[in-house]
Amino acid sequence: MSTDEGVYAWSAVLMGSPILLKLFDNNPTLAAQVFRLIRHQENILTVNRAHSEVMAINHAAGQNAVSVSREVFDLIACAHQVSLLPDSLFNFTIGPLVKRWKIGFQGNSVPPADELNRLMALTDPHNVELDPARLSVFLRQPGMEIDLGAIAKGYIADVVRGFLRHQQVERALINLGGNVQTLGAPPHTAGWSVGLKTPFGRADELIGVIEVVGKSVVTSGVYERYFERDGRCYHHILDARSGYPLDNELLSVTVISDRSLDGDIYTTLLYGLGVEKSLSALRALPHIEAIFVTRDAEVICSSSRQFAFRLLDDRYRLITDSTA
Repeated sequence: MSTDEGVYAWSAVLMGSPILLKLFDNNPTLAAQVFRLIRHQENILTVNRAHSEVMAINHAAGQNAVSVSREVFDLIACAHQVSLLPDSLFNFTIGPLVKRWKIGFQGNSVPPADELNRLMALTDPHNVELDPARLSVFLRQPGMEIDLGAIAKGYIADVVRGFLRHQQVERALINLGGNVQTLGAPPHTAGWSVGLKTPFGRADELIGVIEVVGKSVVTSGVYERYFERDGRCYHHILDARSGYPLDNELLSVTVISDRSLDGDIYTTLLYGLGVEKSLSALRALPHIEAIFVTRDAEVICSSSRQFAFRLLDDRYRLITDSTA
């Protein structure tokens, strides 16, 4: 635990990421409960261990349906629905491709095209059968694997926020390695300050600072996990439609919303749309706002109803969507 001007902070490494909890009361018992809650959620949702509810589904692919807990079924149903949206980059059946590329997990080579084509045939979300009555999930093709990595952190961040609210906590911050969920704001401030990292910069190098009150801030960037081969960067944001990392004008997408789950969903969807289509779509979604960082050194804000942004790096140009 560390303290800073009345803020008490606890940290741990869970889900392969550093986890940070900030409270305004010195309550180590509550902090321990939060980390136990996160660990429990990780245990049932992970695909990085042999035994979890999600892995039980994957092991039974092409053989039989598997019944799971209500919370896991509901999260899978949500991921399934988003995966079926037209031209959606979000695809929770992308597991075979993620497993083959292994980007961020010692993967440093480009798989053969014929192998990727074979694996792409196993990434059709239409081949997932859900039974709400039995809370069961069936992957129709042998070799299929669902992966909730693109949505699990957001879900868990929201679970933690709900738990803290139930414990009558009015001000807090939980950072799940890129998913920041906040309650209220620190005393005598305009809000929580959340740094926006400079792509491929130093660990402490920031493009700017986002200020929010009681909002979630989720950032996904191509610089988070990647390798370079023959002068090209291969990052972890894979496109199941091509089998390769997505290649467009974006370096990062940050979503500001009430739910961190929405942040996870929309960072992926907006990445797939690109800046122009994303700005158009966001005008009809007042509960979702976004900040885009492009390869042309632009920082583009869809609007600023739910947050304030301060640019720190003069190598970038700040643009706000004037029609929002």
